Amino acid sequence: MSDQPDMSVDIAGIRMKNPVMVASGTFGYGPEYADLVDITCLGAIVVKGICLDPWEGNDVPRMVEVRGGLINAIGLQGPGVDSFVETYMPFLRQFDTPVIVNIWGRDKDEYEEVAARFNDVEGIAGLELNISCPNVKEGGIAFGTDITMASDLISRVRKRTSLPLIPKLAPNVPQVGLFAKAAEDAGADAVSLINTLPAMVIDIETRRPILANRVGGLSGPAIHPVAVKQVWEAAQAVSIPVIGMGGIETADDALEFIIAGAAAVAVGTATFTDPATAVRVIDGIGAYLQRHDLAGVGELVGSIRE
Repeated sequence: MSDQPDMSVDIAGIRMKNPVMVASGTFGYGPEYADLVDITCLGAIVVKGICLDPWEGNDVPRMVEVRGGLINAIGLQGPGVDSFVETYMPFLRQFDTPVIVNIWGRDKDEYEEVAARFNDVEGIAGLELNISCPNVKEGGIAFGTDITMASDLISRVRKRTSLPLIPKLAPNVPQVGLFAKAAEDAGADAVSLINTLPAMVIDIETRRPILANRVGGLSGPAIHPVAVKQVWEAAQAVSIPVIGMGGIETADDALEFIIAGAAAVAVGTATFTDPATAVRVIDGIGAYLQRHDLAGVGELVGSIRE
């Protein structure tokens, strides 16, 4: 056997050097980390969420550190489709690292239009569909927590793009496997999970929420065991690839996801404290494969033992 195990993976036709991505919302659009991380080492970049038009996001304060993680209520601030393509894609096209764009909308029509706009943009390898957004036309119900609404949205977006479509599943549902299967049936090429968990912090002196938005999403090490369990459930339910994320700080964290059934993983919050986290995780997975005499990372996917 070769001394170097095969780290490459194929996620719905997206060929990656290794199974480690950087998660949406934690790596900006690429240039922000270019002087700190060798982008060519990454399996893929998932850029910060994009909707149709420029969006300012929520009022400040919109981030707060907590024990075991971070709560954010950024509000999906972004430049919009046209500005992103014009400003950032020329930079991202310099690298042989796949670019996956996280997309969102306030209603189904906007999701469809965003997907269609990206369909023929050179250099985009796939779309991550953020279905944790509230549907303003349905009273603010989050797409991702209503299985019928999620299925319909995925099906409609599927018809508007030929790019690999990867819905990012909400964690605050009773049986995530059912949502993963519904996504597959609606035309998803893969699923990613988990998104942040709804959370809140109160200043006891003022008795007011610290975040201007009152509530936000919890990420970081505190959610890791929850994420591993949900990735395992999703992988049991579908035949399409599963991308696992939630609290990855070390290669061991990533390996848990892979053994649970994830074909790839995404490093998120840890990038804020150590931009090189994803590279360390890649190296650590390679060392694990060598130590266990495994020819490639594919041998490890879903290898959990009873």
